[in-house]
Amino acid sequence: MFQPFKRPKLTVVGSGATGAATAHIAALKGLGDIVLLDVAEGIPQGKALDIWESGPIEGFDSRVVGTNDYADTAGSDIVVITAGMPRKPGMSRDDLLKVNAGIVHDVAAAAAQQSPDAIIVVLTNPADVMTFVAQRASGFPHHRVLGQAGVLDSARFRTFLADALGVSPKDVSAFVMGNHGDAMVPLVRYSFAGGIPVEKLLPKAQIDEIVQRTRVGGGEIVNLMKMSAYYAPGSSLVAMLASILHDEHRLLPTIAYLNGEYGERDIYLGVPAILGGRGVERVLEVDFTDEERAMFQKSVDSVRGPLALVK
Repeated sequence: MFQPFKRPKLTVVGSGATGAATAHIAALKGLGDIVLLDVAEGIPQGKALDIWESGPIEGFDSRVVGTNDYADTAGSDIVVITAGMPRKPGMSRDDLLKVNAGIVHDVAAAAAQQSPDAIIVVLTNPADVMTFVAQRASGFPHHRVLGQAGVLDSARFRTFLADALGVSPKDVSAFVMGNHGDAMVPLVRYSFAGGIPVEKLLPKAQIDEIVQRTRVGGGEIVNLMKMSAYYAPGSSLVAMLASILHDEHRLLPTIAYLNGEYGERDIYLGVPAILGGRGVERVLEVDFTDEERAMFQKSVDSVRGPLALVK
């Protein structure tokens, strides 16, 4: 007897701007059926209905539903956590630590109960620490809990480099490691435009300006809009979700658990990782110069402090 194809099921927890953008982009990409969950009554239902009704126009047939009940998320293949207090002008990501740790803990525990085989992807800030919280609360193996930051930070870095060079961002490859914050490590030495090292194409002073703009890229948007970014974060999440759901084995900068890699243990941090059907398939280690190693260590230290508070 014919068995109908089972679509992947994605749950996005948090129906704010980022959660809704993620759900919309995932639907446009046809990643699967989507559940948008929030504690606010009516908001996820309304946004989900709005997204679903765009399907005939955009040409997707994913079912998008909104709910306030975790029971509706049962059997999800991936759970994305965007819920939490957003950053406001003058706030650092670490300012959000206490309130968001409680939110993420409760979300991860409830989602894991309904979807024990899911992969959890965390966006809530401070993302490195919140990914650790989500893993502890869910009880999932480390490779099935990961965080989004590096894809977004790298996209900002690539955008600014492409603009300075006057080339398509599609031809610029670059990646950012370390924490999702001011201590992130944009690796200039591993950045290329059409295969040519950007260090050969731009003066060091201009590259340094681009590196600094990348580090404060989120804050730049907060200061302009008086709220956090959501289009680029949503796109960044969907790139990771697609690699997992389609088992693409893409090499993407990911907040992944370190168990000896880069000399670090018992910490989640942004590193290059291969994402596939199991979640984090493998963390790749790159060689550092002394300067890069010092920057990376500063990034590690910036996460260890707030991590100690949630442990």
